[in-house]
Amino acid sequence: MVKLTLLSWNVNGVRAAHRKGFLEWFGKARPDFLGIQETKAQPEQLSADLLEIPGCHVYYSSAERKGYAGTAAFCKQEPLKVEYGLGEERFDNEGRLIILHFPEFVLFNVYMPNGGAENYRVPYKLEYCDRMLEVAEDFRKQARGIVLCGDFNTAHREIDIARPKANINHTGFMPVEREWMDKFVSYGYVDTFRHFYPDKRGAYTWWDQRFRARERNVGWRLDYFFITPDLLNNLKSAFILSDVMGSDHCPVGIELKF
Repeated sequence: MVKLTLLSWNVNGVRAAHRKGFLEWFGKARPDFLGIQETKAQPEQLSADLLEIPGCHVYYSSAERKGYAGTAAFCKQEPLKVEYGLGEERFDNEGRLIILHFPEFVLFNVYMPNGGAENYRVPYKLEYCDRMLEVAEDFRKQARGIVLCGDFNTAHREIDIARPKANINHTGFMPVEREWMDKFVSYGYVDTFRHFYPDKRGAYTWWDQRFRARERNVGWRLDYFFITPDLLNNLKSAFILSDVMGSDHCPVGIELKF
């Protein structure tokens, strides 16, 4: 039996995280897989130690716009195949998705769009989410188990946000965004953290950098691991690493056994 530790972290700039000890943390954590979001860098802007990590296969997907969005994946095991994006230019020019094929499952490392100032980008966000769901469902039709991790930029339920009433009209907790999350789980995708901790409050993964929000734990749960039901028997734990600093988000993770 093989145990796999999978982590996900919105690092809010991989170069900034690097200066704050990202690689030292990664070396100690030693996950089998780490997906990061909001890298905010093109590969030519990165130092060699972020591009080539001993014992690790490294993949970056960068936005066309410099200093914006982007994702990366760090894997001990070389994937069978790596794909980038959803196959549509309007969705793929921000480097928001890396799809990695492993023998046991297909893994999506995703950075969902933010709804933007005055919620102007919410329609685009929902279109992106729908397209990602279509792609995931295509793999399920091929009898592939799916793991989806990343920053979904939505707190699903009131339990997932410290101040739900104050944020009902703010992107990340608007009814239309939460309704999409409802639709997503209606397809059978399992929120791994809620699978183990259905009623746990105060479990957040993002805190506003103002007003000492993290110190007071006034946060949002925006970062997730979802799996398809066929992988439930392999799921052994899910967790939030809220003590890990270096970003306005913290890492989240799961353990799988095969």
